[in-house]
Amino acid sequence: MKNFSFIILLLVCAACKQKPKPDAVAVEETRTSGSVTMLVDESFSKVLDDQIAVFKTDYPDSKFKVIEGNEQQILPTFLNDSVRVLISSRMLTPEEDKIYRNRSIVPKTSRFAIDGIALITNRENPDSNINVNEVVDILKGISAGGKQLVFDNAYSSTLRYFKQLAGIKTLPVKGVYTLKTNNDVIKYVGGHKGFIGVIGVNWLIANNDSMSVELARIKPMGVKNEKGKKGDNQYYKPTQANLIDGIYPFLRNVYIIDAEGRNGLGTGFATWLVSPRGQLIVLKSGLGPHKMASRDFNFKNTN
Repeated sequence: MKNFSFIILLLVCAACKQKPKPDAVAVEETRTSGSVTMLVDESFSKVLDDQIAVFKTDYPDSKFKVIEGNEQQILPTFLNDSVRVLISSRMLTPEEDKIYRNRSIVPKTSRFAIDGIALITNRENPDSNINVNEVVDILKGISAGGKQLVFDNAYSSTLRYFKQLAGIKTLPVKGVYTLKTNNDVIKYVGGHKGFIGVIGVNWLIANNDSMSVELARIKPMGVKNEKGKKGDNQYYKPTQANLIDGIYPFLRNVYIIDAEGRNGLGTGFATWLVSPRGQLIVLKSGLGPHKMASRDFNFKNTN
């Protein structure tokens, strides 16, 4: 028993003298490693998911935290310096830019995609064309055609785009309505023939699997631009080719705004988005890329 007790005592002493396990080695903060938090306009969340997935495959030491929301939700968070990377459909105003410059940080803005805003209608509706002037009249509350618009929510970048287009600050009492999400718009239009839904092209394309039943009940409308502007000769649908050619009337840019103030992962990701690999993902998503990659052909002299 004395020998057994002595052995137990030795084991206890040895356990006490074991060195603690070292902490996990922190990942170095570089343009391709470390972590970054990004604020993302929910209209572009689908294309960002694809971009991040491929980026992480190339650079496994990178970590992303994405906070989605409508434009008026995420912009104040960006401006109060809580999160310094933003995905938006608009650039900062001079006043907003100055907020960061007063902190000795110069925000860097890069366009990486061209999005379209689709107008959708019930598939059984025989009228599937509309012109820009008709849309503006509905927004101003002076339309006599009985058409009505439905937006995702009252604080979205999509609604801001059309309010600026019509030159209005408030919506009319009748004819323009807001719901909560883009999917709500798709579902509503699919069940009501008298309404026109307004939704980002990227969101519409990315929902092919999860919203297949609802999408089968709607169709995109053709839009003719105002006279004297590009796309005024006929009705154009929001196809990728029409986005790239700039003939679909309702176009908007997609930007990444980096205000990290250092050469970190946010900066690296912003650069990667406009690289040939990042632009190829934009192209596959159905949107218009910031720039088309040139194609070189080598002709051999066979004589």
